[in-house]
Amino acid sequence: MESVRQTFEEKGQGQVFAHFDSLSEDEQKVLAAEAAEIDLEELDQLVSGLVKGSGSKNEDIADSLAPAEFIPLPDAENGNPALWEEALKKGEAALRAGRVAAFTVAGGQGTRLGYDGPKGTFGVTPVLQKSLFQVFAEKILASSKIYGKPIPWYILTSVINHDETVAFFEENDYFGLPSEKVHFFSQGLMPAVDGEGKILLAEKGRIALSPDGHGGALRALVRSGSIREMEADGIDIISYFQVDNPLVRCIDPAFIGFHLLNHSELSSKMVPKAYPEEKVGVFCEKDDAALVVEYSDLPERLAQEKDDAGNLRFRAGSIAIHVFDRNFIERLGSGNDESARLPFHLANKKVAYVDSDGNTINPDEPNAFKFEMFVFDALPFAKNPVIIETAREDDFSPVKNAEGVDSPQTSRDDQLRQYARWAKAAGIELDTDDTGVPRVNFEVSPLFGDNAERFAASWEALSHKPALADGLVLV
Repeated sequence: MESVRQTFEEKGQGQVFAHFDSLSEDEQKVLAAEAAEIDLEELDQLVSGLVKGSGSKNEDIADSLAPAEFIPLPDAENGNPALWEEALKKGEAALRAGRVAAFTVAGGQGTRLGYDGPKGTFGVTPVLQKSLFQVFAEKILASSKIYGKPIPWYILTSVINHDETVAFFEENDYFGLPSEKVHFFSQGLMPAVDGEGKILLAEKGRIALSPDGHGGALRALVRSGSIREMEADGIDIISYFQVDNPLVRCIDPAFIGFHLLNHSELSSKMVPKAYPEEKVGVFCEKDDAALVVEYSDLPERLAQEKDDAGNLRFRAGSIAIHVFDRNFIERLGSGNDESARLPFHLANKKVAYVDSDGNTINPDEPNAFKFEMFVFDALPFAKNPVIIETAREDDFSPVKNAEGVDSPQTSRDDQLRQYARWAKAAGIELDTDDTGVPRVNFEVSPLFGDNAERFAASWEALSHKPALADGLVLV
C-alpha cells in the first residue's frame, strides 16, 4: 500500500490518500486496490491532451468528410441479390463450423427508463414482458439449434450491475442456454478528475470511478482473458450488439458472410437516417478511411445536405451492430500497438466528491471530467471495413427513454409490426392499423421463428393453428 501511495504522491495525485490515515485497515486496502488499478501515465496524457488541451473536435475536418459507401439491401434499386445469397451461405458455413460468438455490452442501469436494475433485466416484449436478456438468449439458442453448434455468449457488465446480472441468469437457469457457454466480465473504470486533472474522491476511502465507455469493451475482452478463451474454442468471429435493442439480429449469417467475403477486421450495419437530426452517428470517409462522426459533431450543413435523388447525402446511420475479427480486438484491446489505440473522449459532468477537509460536496454545475471510449472509433484502424445496409424494422428499435422516441412503447409496437409482417407473409389474415400494428396483442418467441421464413415453416408445421388473439404466445 505504501508503494502505491508514494507513486501517487510523486505523480502529483497525493490528494487521493489525504484521509488514508483515518481509514480502517480494510478501507485502506480498498482504496489502495482502486488506486493500483489506475494507469497514471495514461491519465497524465489524457489530462494534458483533453482536459487542459484543445481536445478532439470534428468541426475541423468537416470539409474533408465524404459519405461512406455501403452495400445496399438486396431489394434496393441498386441491390445485388446474388451477392447477398453468397454472403448468406458463407456466414452459415462459419456458424456450422462453430467460429462465431455473441457479445453484448450490458454495463448500464435502467435509470432513464425509471427502472431500478440492470438494463438487460428490463421487460420489453408485448405479452410476457420478457427481459432484454431473455430475448437475446432465445435468439442465440435458436441460432445454435439451427446451425448445430452452441454459440458462446460474452456479456460485458460493470461494477454497478455485475453481481445482479449474474444472479438474474442463475435464477432463470440461463434461459435454456448451457451455463458454461455464457461468460460475464466487467468493463474497466476510469477516475473522474477536476479541471486541474486531480483525481476526485467519492468517499474518504473510495475514488470517484466510472465505466470507460462501450469502447472499453475491447480492452475488457483482452484483460479478462475472454479473447484467449475464444481462441481456445476456435472462435474468430464476434457478433457485437448493445443491450438496449430487442429487435437486433444477434446472429446474422448474411452479415457474417459479408465480413468474411471481404476479409474484414470490422464490419458494421447501417440504417438510413429517418431525419437529419436523428441522434445516431453517421458513417463517413476521410482520407480513404471509414469513420463514424457523432450526430452532435456533424455540422448541420452536412446533416441537411441531400443528393440528386432527394435523399440525405450523409444518411448512413450507425446503430451499434458490428462483427469483429478476434485478432483485431486483441490488437486494439491489448494496447501494444501504438498505431492502433482507441482515443478517449471527454465528458463534463456533475460529480459529488469529498474535499480536503472530508466534507462531501454536491455541485450544482458540472465540476468534473470523465473519460470514455467509443467502440466505433475502432473503424479507422480496421483493414477492409465493410458497411452493410439493414432494414430498420427488422434490426433496430432501441429502448432508451421512458416515453416518446425509442421508448418501451415504440419498441413493443415495432415488435408487433414485425410479428404482423411475418404472419401476413405466411398467409395469415390479420387486421392492423395504418402503421402496421396488429389490433391484437400477441408474441412470437425466437424459438418459434426468428425471421419470416422460419416463422412460416413453424406455422405450417402446427397441427392445430390457433387464432391470433390477445395474449397468444407462439413458442
